[in-house]
Amino acid sequence: MATAAENFETQQQLVERVHAARGLIQNELSKTIIGQQEVIDQLLYGLFAGGHCLITGAPGLAKTLLVNSIAQVFDLKFQRIQFTPDLMPADITGTEILEEDAHGHRTLQFVKGPIFANVLLADEINRTPPKTQAALLEAMQEHQVTAAGVKYRLEEPFFVLATQNPIEMEGTYPLPEAQLDRFMFNIVIDYLPEDDEVAVVTRTTSVAAEKIQALYTGQDVQQFHEIVRQVPVAEDVVRYAVRLAAASRPNTAEAPEFVNEWVSWGAGLRAAQNLVLGAKARALLNGRAHVSEDDIRALVHPTMRHRVLVNYRAEAEGVTVESVVERLLETVERPAAR
Repeated sequence: MATAAENFETQQQLVERVHAARGLIQNELSKTIIGQQEVIDQLLYGLFAGGHCLITGAPGLAKTLLVNSIAQVFDLKFQRIQFTPDLMPADITGTEILEEDAHGHRTLQFVKGPIFANVLLADEINRTPPKTQAALLEAMQEHQVTAAGVKYRLEEPFFVLATQNPIEMEGTYPLPEAQLDRFMFNIVIDYLPEDDEVAVVTRTTSVAAEKIQALYTGQDVQQFHEIVRQVPVAEDVVRYAVRLAAASRPNTAEAPEFVNEWVSWGAGLRAAQNLVLGAKARALLNGRAHVSEDDIRALVHPTMRHRVLVNYRAEAEGVTVESVVERLLETVERPAAR
């Protein structure tokens, strides 16, 4: 009995620590970032759950500043890569060069590329050809890079935060579904309300912003990952996440009629996995030690919007991915109240 009580107390302390972290992090980020609370929350859910994020938004919305600020809060090594049509895979992973020592012996030495960081901002990832986009696949999934048959481990923690510009599609290379599926969330960042824009303009045209202080370390982030995975979740909540993903797949028994009509490809197993994992992080950061149905529902849009592909009929009728996902939330049966 004492052991159970001690375990409960330890769990409560962990919940309180993560919940307190949220307030501390937001206070630091407020030194450079104004507004965009939902975007910040979703990035933190991904960070605490150990998932990569895709950020979609127009230029000039402080995407780079936000990611860099989060890296500073956690004292993580930050690198930014501007993806361009002429970027080669070796430009991001690294390459071997011939070096000569003091005795005249020549050896090949691997020079690490910018991917060897804790937080990698892949800026405008849809601007570079598929072979360079694919160079990120191994790093994102396996946390390693292979060059000349040799594997190089990436330093933990490792996060890829990629941005896309949804406005200019000419000369771009849309990410293939296999790579999109490796991103935990697709986070949409939009223009600020007028009051927030006034605050941004006022702050950025006056004195320099206050410097962000590092609150945590990479080791703390790895501990947060372990804590998140220990959060209990009821089977009916997991089943709800699975049903939401399954209902998005056309021509299956679970698919509603509107999915068969408008969707060409639905969400796979990773969608349900990321829904549950993200919901665990959301519960902890909101001070709860269990996952609720609301945690799942709050993350359906960022989890599904890049995994559900609408067909030409939907586009002709003005149906968007967002509206399909919203219909799924209205249609799929919720867990019974306990």
